Amino acid sequence: MAWIDVYKSRIVSAEQAAGAIQSNMRLFLTGNVSVPQKVLAALVRRAPDLENVEICQALTVGPADYVSQEMQGHLRVNSMFISANIRKAVHEGRADFTPVLLSEFPLLFKNGHLPLDAALIHVSPPDEHGFCSLGVEVGLTKTPAESARIIIAEVNEQMPRTLGDSFIHVSRLNYIVPVNYPISELPMAEEGSSEVIERIAMAIAELIPDGATMQMGIGAIPDAVLKYLHHKKDLGVHSELFSDGVIELVEAGVLTNARKTLHPGKIVAGFMIGTHRLYDWADDNPLIELHRSEYVNDPFVVAQNERMVAINSAIEIDLTGQVCADSIGPKLYSGVGGQLDFIYGASRSKGGVPVIALPSTTTLRDGTRISRIVSLLKHGAGVVTSRNHVRYVVTEYGVADLYGKTIRQRARQLINVAHPDFRPDLEKEARELNYV
Repeated sequence: MAWIDVYKSRIVSAEQAAGAIQSNMRLFLTGNVSVPQKVLAALVRRAPDLENVEICQALTVGPADYVSQEMQGHLRVNSMFISANIRKAVHEGRADFTPVLLSEFPLLFKNGHLPLDAALIHVSPPDEHGFCSLGVEVGLTKTPAESARIIIAEVNEQMPRTLGDSFIHVSRLNYIVPVNYPISELPMAEEGSSEVIERIAMAIAELIPDGATMQMGIGAIPDAVLKYLHHKKDLGVHSELFSDGVIELVEAGVLTNARKTLHPGKIVAGFMIGTHRLYDWADDNPLIELHRSEYVNDPFVVAQNERMVAINSAIEIDLTGQVCADSIGPKLYSGVGGQLDFIYGASRSKGGVPVIALPSTTTLRDGTRISRIVSLLKHGAGVVTSRNHVRYVVTEYGVADLYGKTIRQRARQLINVAHPDFRPDLEKEARELNYV
């Protein structure tokens, strides 16, 4: 049978696709800006007829009716990264969190730790050979999809056709739901900039050498750094994700990928998050290759890029260099994501630059300002990057290089980049702890 005939024979409505989900199944849900909205909505409508359906996911963008209180006993999310739309459900015990490195997330399914009954995915229309592209989200999706018994795919006319290890043949799709709606947008600079963010970004830019390969995490700081790189030469990208900011650097001739020691000439990532400008630019663009996250995020793959720069953030850092990035005290906030994968990979890279960047203070809801450089992490805080992995810590007050430094030297450097208002207390606490 020709692939087009297979394709046509498997077309169903969203309701019919959701009907394939039965009680006690474990599902994989494609995430980031690629959530399959129509099938997921149909599953929510079907949920009252189901019991004990587990939905495994990472970060998702958009409404999350599937974790509402009404879903209790019917659908339960098991997330490996706590996104804003499910955080309340996790805190209230209505959803689960599984800590795992992003590089190992797909392997939970491939290696049978979490056997999958079905995968809900979101793809582009098939090409002339019957291959659909996973579009804006490849890294966290391709391996779980291949590991599931049943694949339910929304085929969206507006999903860009991205290249790389991004394709799945229509013969692998058990249920096909044709859709036509815009891919979700998440303009990463909308967190807003400030003088503090700009000063941090400028300091980081000075650490980035010509010919560097960059990873940028999620947030205002990595996005702001891109604005200060226009005087650099032959930069490249190997990152779990990228956003709109890379377009201007490519058009300016700064981001050429020419000096990359792995995948030269290519932007390599697992997924993209941004605006429709980015999605249109990435469509069928041979400059871009999207690959599985167990490859892109593997620290030993990352380290093959010479001059690898990893830029990530933190909630707080103690005076020994322990980085908390996934919780506020014991209250779970996000997840490890790719931070440790890339910080370790960059540290093993020849000429690598692993960076943890954060504003020196934050303001609580009651208006109280507190230091994010602390003598001791909050009780119950999760250590994402250990004191053994950390190197550069950047605030608006400068750069602390902790590599090869004693605890006494680390404490001094971190106090020097803390906000001046908190330095006397940090000095006193460091002495009480015999750090200085």
